[in-house]
Formats: sequence, structure tokens, C-alpha cells
Amino acid sequence: MTMAEKILAAHAGLDEVRAGQLVECDLDLVLANDITAPIAIDVFRELGAERVFDPDRVCLVPDHYAPNKDIKSAEQTKKMRDFAHEQHITHYWEQGCAGIEHALLPETGTVVPGDLVIGADSHTCTYGALGAFSTGVGSTDAGVGLATGRAWFKVPQTLRFEVEGELPEGATGKDVILHIIGMIGVDGALYQAMEFAGSAIEGLSMEGRMTMCNMAIEAGGKAGIIEADDVTRAWTRDRGERPPVEYHADPDAEYVRVYKIDAADIKPCVAWPHLPSNTHPVEESRHITIDQAVIGSCTNGRIEDMRAAAAVLRGRRVAEGVRCIVIPATQRVFKQCMHEGLADEFIDAGCVFSTPTCGPCLGGYMGILAAGERCVSTTNRNFVGRMGDVTSEVYLASPAVAAASAVAGHIALPSDLS
Repeated sequence: MTMAEKILAAHAGLDEVRAGQLVECDLDLVLANDITAPIAIDVFRELGAERVFDPDRVCLVPDHYAPNKDIKSAEQTKKMRDFAHEQHITHYWEQGCAGIEHALLPETGTVVPGDLVIGADSHTCTYGALGAFSTGVGSTDAGVGLATGRAWFKVPQTLRFEVEGELPEGATGKDVILHIIGMIGVDGALYQAMEFAGSAIEGLSMEGRMTMCNMAIEAGGKAGIIEADDVTRAWTRDRGERPPVEYHADPDAEYVRVYKIDAADIKPCVAWPHLPSNTHPVEESRHITIDQAVIGSCTNGRIEDMRAAAAVLRGRRVAEGVRCIVIPATQRVFKQCMHEGLADEFIDAGCVFSTPTCGPCLGGYMGILAAGERCVSTTNRNFVGRMGDVTSEVYLASPAVAAASAVAGHIALPSDLS
């Protein structure tokens, strides 16, 4: 079996499963945020449930419109907060100690290798970087999960991506996943697990792996997943809430297709509007001027990303006429930025340095685009109107490229600034 099949089989209480099979599984975690939790709570009430299946296995995170931008978002968060207190939810992070959910759960050790996780947010697939099977669901499934701790799945087929060799200078996990999405398209892994392997993947930090698995959904994937190794074990050793369980694909596991990719072919790239698959090398995108840069999100808001951006901005200034917004993904990352002096470097460069929030990524607040404006962003989606006006444009890139572009006033490589 593949990794995905092994995890689903274990949680269904079966010796084995095969792609296409329908299974009902016990869940390790159920996640929702300030947009999706209120609907899931309504479903929970409609089921007549009185208590959640396990207050230690439910995660509620106010991150999309938090701190609240208006009365409606405040009411959304209040509904989730009241439910969390009523149900004695262990994993409820209030504003001020919270962060972007898909950075927060791995950081706190709430999710561990071998877990089966559903979240009422499409980028729940991030946790596959830890060797878990995690996937986004609708609020209805999340509501049923809150009540029962169970969910049904159609066992997905698996695509395997073997990335071998050494990445060129400047290429990151963001460039690897953009390269793959550009290669197979936004529906290239529709309802399939994307299993990432190879020496280049093994050489990525946990942050880089999370960036890759985070964007599996941008290829239509049901999950992105990477086998646990020494990097995973080092990450979970001092933070995991529960003993990890490692699942490794069998040598004779059946894959729909195996893609063999030479890491040397992966260049720093940018996804032009209006699809993550519309990828182009940065060196062919220098003619594109920008009005805004956003550095952060559940894709690239971790400390490694902050350090990469700060290294480019150090001693430089954001170009006149460009707004650069830097958003650490969690309070811990925010504090690290302060202790390491990165916050000063961002502010001295002319950036806005924000408290953790999903804000601009979904066009919520903290960086909405006006008609015709262009933004280079480390987020994960660049659909029409994603960050503001329907005539605005979003270009997806790594933190270093986003920072260099903010300084240059157009899409640029860090080496262009020297």
C-alpha cells in the first residue's frame, strides 16, 4: 500500500484498503476556523449532539478575520469562542496567542506523524509534511466530525513525485511545488494523494516541506504527503503531543503515475495570474511592475520564510510606490522576529509588520488590492479577485523573490539587487 492507503486502513480498522474503496475512519483531529466553525457548530446542533467527541481532539482557530475587522467577523469569532468554552475545547487559541492555523498546529505539536486529520479549510493538507494524512472538508463534514470523531473517505489514488538532485541556488520548496503544479496543472492530481520523495525533498527543512504539502490542493490533490524521516523526528521530538506513528509506502505500492524530476531543472519561479499553474521563471518576469508585496500566510509565514525575506531587505528600502506587508504566521514566529532583530529590519525597510492573520490572502483585510493593482505574494492562490478587485493581479512567489520585488518595484531575483 501507499502511505495514504496505510493511514486510512489503520484508522478504518482494516488490514488493507485499495484506491476507490469507501471507508469510515476514526479521526485524530477535527479543525475549523472563524469562517467555517460557525457553520460546523450549526450542523453539530442540528444533529442533536450535546458534547464534542473529544475536547482534546478538536482545534478551533480564529485566524481569517482576526483580529476582527468588523461586526460580522466579531460575531463569527464570538460564536466559535462561546462554543469552545462551552465544550471545554483544549485547542482553542484566542487572539493574542493564536496564529494561522496551518502553521500553529504543527508548531505546537498538536498534529503528529501518522495522524488522520480533517479541517474545514482546504489547506489542511499542509500536515502531510509530517507524514500525516490531512485533508480539507466542508463545514458539514466538520460538524459531523465534531459530534462523532469519524468521517468517511473514498480512498484516493496516489501520484508519486520523485525529485532527485540538488536545487539550484535560490530555489526553494515554494519553487518545487510551483514547478510541479505548472507541470501537471491545477487539476492534475484531482482527488489524488500527492506523495513527494527523493533526495531534493529529503534536503528540505520542515518549513519547506509544509510549503509543498500546503499547495497540493492547488493541483486538485486530496492530500500532499511526505514520509517521516530524521527531519520529521527532530521536529516532533520536543513538541509532539502524542507518540508519532510512521507509515512508509511498500516497495510494491501501486501508483497512478510516478513523476521523476531533476531538481536542477527547477528555477526560482512566479505563478502569473490567474492560476497557480501559470508558472514562469523569475528571470522572464522582470518586466512586471508591482504595487504591493505580501510576505506571510500558511504557505510561507514561518521563521525560515521571515529570515529569507529579511536577508534580502536588510540595509535596503522598499521601492517608492510599493507597499510591503510582512505577516508572521504565529505569535511564536512574531516573537522570534523581534528577538532576532528581523522586525526592526522589516520596519526599517519600510514594511508593514503585522500581527498573525490570514487577512490579505483571501481578500479579507490588511492588504486589499484596488482596481488594476498588482501584488507579488507568498500566498497560495491567485484566482480572479482573490486579494481584492477583480481586475487586480496576484503573482505567487517565494519570500526572497517577494522581498526582492518589493525593493526593485518589479518582479526580481535577490541577485538583481546586488
